Amino acid sequence: MIQTSTDNSSGLPYRYPRVLSIAGSDSGGGAGIQADLKTCSALGCYGMTAITAITAQNTRGVTGIHAVPVAMLEQQIDAVMDDIGVDAVKLGMMHDPEVVHVVARAIRRYRWPKVVLDPVMVATSGDRLIAEETVSVLVRELFPLATVITPNLDEASLLLRRPVSEVAQLADAANELLQLGARAVLLKGGHLAGEHLVDVLLQADAQALRLEGARIASRNTHGTGCTLSTAIACRLALGDSLADAVTRAHGYIRESIAQGADVHTGGGHGPLNHSHAPLALRKLPMA
Repeated sequence: MIQTSTDNSSGLPYRYPRVLSIAGSDSGGGAGIQADLKTCSALGCYGMTAITAITAQNTRGVTGIHAVPVAMLEQQIDAVMDDIGVDAVKLGMMHDPEVVHVVARAIRRYRWPKVVLDPVMVATSGDRLIAEETVSVLVRELFPLATVITPNLDEASLLLRRPVSEVAQLADAANELLQLGARAVLLKGGHLAGEHLVDVLLQADAQALRLEGARIASRNTHGTGCTLSTAIACRLALGDSLADAVTRAHGYIRESIAQGADVHTGGGHGPLNHSHAPLALRKLPMA
């Protein structure tokens, strides 16, 4: 793990742990790049964005999606890389096949070693956020390039074209997602029925990790998937192994839900409390 320090006796300049979010914008502030930037700040990282689409959205649902031209998306990525660079990348909403192609080219060009892919397909409100023809392109182009993919049960069901809704199905479903080309899968069980939730992390070369806990009573769950995937990217940027990054991010998301459960924001699914225990922006010695 990278150790932070205020001692600059080495004489080397400092830099921040850098996390780039390539995702959509949520005008309601609870999900998308807005949630990602809040998460980066809360976990002591420096967040940057390349926006794929602008959504008209609030706690009740999505009323419009406007795609950012792919040339502009590419310019955003190149601008960040030409000057600042990244330690980890989070991939979120990619609604169009051409967006997927641009992102895949960037991963290969810049050789990003830590990529967290949240295959955003359905909003908390139930609104679909991805075109059908994009799904197969996403699987083919990005699954093999990502460090980990983080689908929820609805997204896993779309990817596998069958229902995934029970604890007993999680291990097999995660394994099937690996067979689609992913290197690691965090299958999120937040949509399970009942009061006991289970997430499963499956890596091709490691024992499965189960993360379990009681359901936290809250209507404020908008942006949970965006926040979790970004938290994993932050922990990877700070030097954690994937299992440790997932475990720590899981703890952060549960506390974010718990700390925001009694807050009223809008009339639908409100946001988490991203800043329940903010850290100072970390400083890392330059290598």
